[in-house]
Amino acid sequence: MDRFVSNFSNRLDAKGRVSIPASFRAILTRDGFPGLYIHPSLDQPALDAGGNALLSEIDSLLATLSPYSEERDSLSTALLGVSEILKIDGEGRVVLTESLKAYAGIADQVTFVGQGAKFQLWESGRFQEHLAAARAGARELKRRLSGLRAPDAAT
Repeated sequence: MDRFVSNFSNRLDAKGRVSIPASFRAILTRDGFPGLYIHPSLDQPALDAGGNALLSEIDSLLATLSPYSEERDSLSTALLGVSEILKIDGEGRVVLTESLKAYAGIADQVTFVGQGAKFQLWESGRFQEHLAAARAGARELKRRLSGLRAPDAAT
């Protein structure tokens, strides 16, 4: 399965369009989604985006919850109810709506960040701060996990 990896920064043009990185467009094309599915991230000042693979993950998550439960209603509203499907033009660009840009604080530059089945769009300065915090968190997790080594089989 294709995965969105790496990060790329692109500027919005005068008409508010931004080019999706070519490697991300290629994955979307192979995924068969006719555009870009995008919604505000649940826990970051960023936008989650992708195609059928992302929608499948959302569907799988919602399927774990009881139909008509408050939890399922809340999650489906947060993930589907505020989502948008953006058209990708012939040049591989999308127009970010004002509500999406406002949520992520995007003004003139966007950083696309691969996260496997999805990717995120960040205001570039915010992404640098998030990346520094993510690296620090990953180092701390590595330290904790290395302290949980399996017991020696010889003892």
